[in-house]
Amino acid sequence: MTPEIAPGAVYERIAANVHSVLRGKPQLVRLAIAAVFAEGHLLVEDVPGVGKTTLARCLARSVGGSWNRIQFTPDLLPGDITGVPVYHQRAERFEFHPGGIFANVVVADEINRGTPKTQSALLEVMGERTVTVDAVRHEVPRPFLVVATQNPIEMAGTYRLPEAQLDRFLMRLEVGYPDLASEVKVIMGDCAGIGPDELSPVVDIPTLQQAIAQVRAAHVDGAVCEYAARLAAATRTHAALRYGASPRGSIALIRAAQGLAATYGRGFVTPDDVKEIAQPVLAHRLILTTDAELNNRRPADVVDEVLATTPAPAGTAARA
Repeated sequence: MTPEIAPGAVYERIAANVHSVLRGKPQLVRLAIAAVFAEGHLLVEDVPGVGKTTLARCLARSVGGSWNRIQFTPDLLPGDITGVPVYHQRAERFEFHPGGIFANVVVADEINRGTPKTQSALLEVMGERTVTVDAVRHEVPRPFLVVATQNPIEMAGTYRLPEAQLDRFLMRLEVGYPDLASEVKVIMGDCAGIGPDELSPVVDIPTLQQAIAQVRAAHVDGAVCEYAARLAAATRTHAALRYGASPRGSIALIRAAQGLAATYGRGFVTPDDVKEIAQPVLAHRLILTTDAELNNRRPADVVDEVLATTPAPAGTAARA
């Protein structure tokens, strides 16, 4: 039986492993591991060359389970992702051959280069952790996490992710450019041949499953749940938005806040956890009005306004 390890200790192991390759991004790594603890899918979006795929591969290599990388291209087919039934003449029957999605961690690289038909192959598995092929449901391994990357500035040969797809990602993160000192370390690490492929797993699957179970059991006061619901509801009536966050968004706020609290070594969620996680959880779920887009408003601006105008509860830091 695997000895129980606190989620905070699991976080420290994974974070140290990722930081050995991805330099100068402590908050990015914290949020990414919070998504792992919440068993939620992660969309990493930024300009080319800043480390999106590196982050995804480092997370995958740090966990001792199975992982697959699916390079999305316009000619990728849904069956390449989900799998296909193959007829075996000698046995005179069809057998299901699993696709790339059957792994604990799936790196969906440049997901917006896949066609809408291919992207839609992820809808069921990201929402329900199952794949249905020829009316037969197949469960993917647990824990299950999709870490997708996309480039937001290159339009040629890409297909915009639909809202239903975006809503299935627990968080959307931006990597950003490193500071000078961190970039120097990145260059030196590359010269020394240090990359994701050199990483060894630091957490096995049973340990990660235990951590996820502990995170899901973290105490959330009713007032904190109401605060998350109020934040989501405020986006639905905001003048700059056509559509606000759905109830899935408010659920995601709490799940992500539980994961974030675990990275700080706590077994309870505070309003500050919800505030810290609100941008990566809510912004990609919001759809601006045409006027707001013409005025160069951003969903992130709306989230800031909602946080500023929605009172946070007091006195809910710990279990009573």
